[in-house]
This record gives sequence, C-alpha cells and structure tokens, in this order.
Amino acid sequence: MEMIIDFPGGSRVDAHFGSFTVATDQPPAATAPSPFEIFLSSIGTCAGIYVLGFCKQRNLPTQGIRIVERIDHSPVTGMVEAIGLEIQVPPEFPEKYRDSLIRSADLCAVKKHLEKPPRFEITTRVV
Repeated sequence: MEMIIDFPGGSRVDAHFGSFTVATDQPPAATAPSPFEIFLSSIGTCAGIYVLGFCKQRNLPTQGIRIVERIDHSPVTGMVEAIGLEIQVPPEFPEKYRDSLIRSADLCAVKKHLEKPPRFEITTRVV
C-alpha cells in the first residue's frame, strides 16, 4: 500500500490513498483532527469493525451499542500510558455474547500492530 502525504496550506497535512483523503490539522486553528487524534480514533474504530462484524454474523442488532475509548496520559511525559475500550450494550443485548464482544474487539489489527510494532525506515529522495 502506498500513501501520498501533501501540505495543502496552513498547518494542514493530508494523506491520500486509493480514492480517499484523510485531512489533518494542528491547533489552534484546526479545521480537521490532528494526526495523533486520528491515530487514537483508529484504535476504537478498528475494535468497532470487529464488534460490528460479530453482531452481523449472528444477526444481533447494533442499535444502542457503542464503544467508549479512554486514553490515560503520563503526567510526567505526556505519553499515552493506557487505552481502555468499554463496549456499552443496551440491557436487551444477550449476556451470553458479552465476553465474545470483548474477544472480537481484541482482534483489532491496529491494537495488534501496537503490540508488535513495525520497523520504521525514513529516507529522502530528490524527484
């Protein structure tokens, strides 16, 4: 997969891949989420894809289900120390599937890549 990253103006930095563009920006005059906010949201949305798939496979309604993502930062370094995902389900959601929802969310590819991070290679090239 290849992405093209460009600089459309101001503090904006956009990523283009396939037919999609992911716009990012930086405060104080941000017109889009920051790259780090998009990164963090990818964890919850990835878990959501697996929860959604689990429910669809079993014809379980997804109305009323949501994931609350909580991010804990170190007061010393400002780095993320813990990320919690709470899958909230309505009272009528079958109790027998609640643990399975957790196992489904745990399959998230973003989370798995954080557990075993890739190698980074940064180069320059004159074009």
